[in-house]
Amino acid sequence: MIFDTDVLIWVQRANKKAANLINKTDERKISIQTYMELMQCPQSKRQQQIVGSFLSDYAFEILPFTENIGHRASIYIEEYSLATGIRTGDAIIAATAIENNLILATSNKKHFKNIKDLRISHFVP
Repeated sequence: MIFDTDVLIWVQRANKKAANLINKTDERKISIQTYMELMQCPQSKRQQQIVGSFLSDYAFEILPFTENIGHRASIYIEEYSLATGIRTGDAIIAATAIENNLILATSNKKHFKNIKDLRISHFVP
């Protein structure tokens, strides 16, 4: 399973449902986009270290940005941004999920719901 940034933020806010979802998932993956989003939020180097430790402790695999992911994400922006409000980051995350044949865990179903071939596990906090 690949996790959207919002699910990991819920864990950092001590949401037990989000923590349980991660704990019961054997193979935890995130896109490089999610990694960058998480690492830009801390206000200090110590907070960045805490985020890095969280990702390491839970053995998240960070999936790289590839040419195919970039191409697919650009198509999603053209096709869905006006209808759903999907932004670049979400398009990259969706493309990463599809390119790696993974289910996307997210609480932000609205931006992703119209993307063909994207399998979503809707997380409700």
